[in-house]
Amino acid sequence: MKAVQFSRYGGPEVLEIVEIEAPHPGPGEVRIAVRAAGVNPSDWKRREGQYRAFEEVHFPAALGVEASGIVDEVGPDVSNTYVGDAVFGYGNGTMAEHAVLTHWVHKPDDLPFEIAGALPAISETAWRSLDELCVKAGETLLVSGAAGGIGSAILQLARIRGITVIGTASPQKHDYLRELGAIPTAYGPGLAERVRQLAPDSIDAAIDVAGSGIIPELIAITGDPAHVLSVADFSAEEYGAKFSHGPPKEPERVLADVARLYSKGLFRLRIEQAFPLEKTAEAQIVSAAGRVTGKLVISP
Repeated sequence: MKAVQFSRYGGPEVLEIVEIEAPHPGPGEVRIAVRAAGVNPSDWKRREGQYRAFEEVHFPAALGVEASGIVDEVGPDVSNTYVGDAVFGYGNGTMAEHAVLTHWVHKPDDLPFEIAGALPAISETAWRSLDELCVKAGETLLVSGAAGGIGSAILQLARIRGITVIGTASPQKHDYLRELGAIPTAYGPGLAERVRQLAPDSIDAAIDVAGSGIIPELIAITGDPAHVLSVADFSAEEYGAKFSHGPPKEPERVLADVARLYSKGLFRLRIEQAFPLEKTAEAQIVSAAGRVTGKLVISP
């Protein structure tokens, strides 16, 4: 089968499309014929070596942590999932024609494969971030970098919880934020004053999705580093803020809940572009530029 690998840290040029044997599922796992695999910033950050301080990588290394597809092999000790089932979830090396999933749920018929393959990482990260910050109904949350995949998920899950959300994005994306139930504002100089005008009472919490060096400003806006969390800035804890990272917590529960919300019309995700496997490097270049609205996917 075809798969994406890299044998050294570096830029997108280190990515290779290789022919390897298809993996087989172990106990409690399933293998899928991949229909869509989500592109996440963690993919190119891992490829660049940004995670080497706390994550061991063995070369050649595979890429991709989430996917949707059709089950074509079931491992031992798996119940209620069969060959031919449509599923989506977490795995390793999902940017390939076949991939093994370690955590998954069944895909509703009304949830497209492209969207399902892009849901796991952003929905779990958003759910976990809101829980770790303990943001409550009636409070106001500021999200920095709100138009991307994680930001899109945070806005919607926060809205469902009764939280008012102010999201930063470039002006051309403000209508998108409004569609997701957020109050949009521009990022950049003067953010604190713009936010003060939108939320004169206070900002109860802030989440940094973009990793743009904004942690000190978010602390100043909320008045307390304990009320600030980042999913992208490794230095957040140096300022007393929180840094949230995996592994995912209760992934099956979160995925099942988000799938139900999608079927009820309460959750949506824009897929800005789908790339073939051979253009994974191009997809990572687009992702790293930081201007994606929603998510990108790889469709083998």
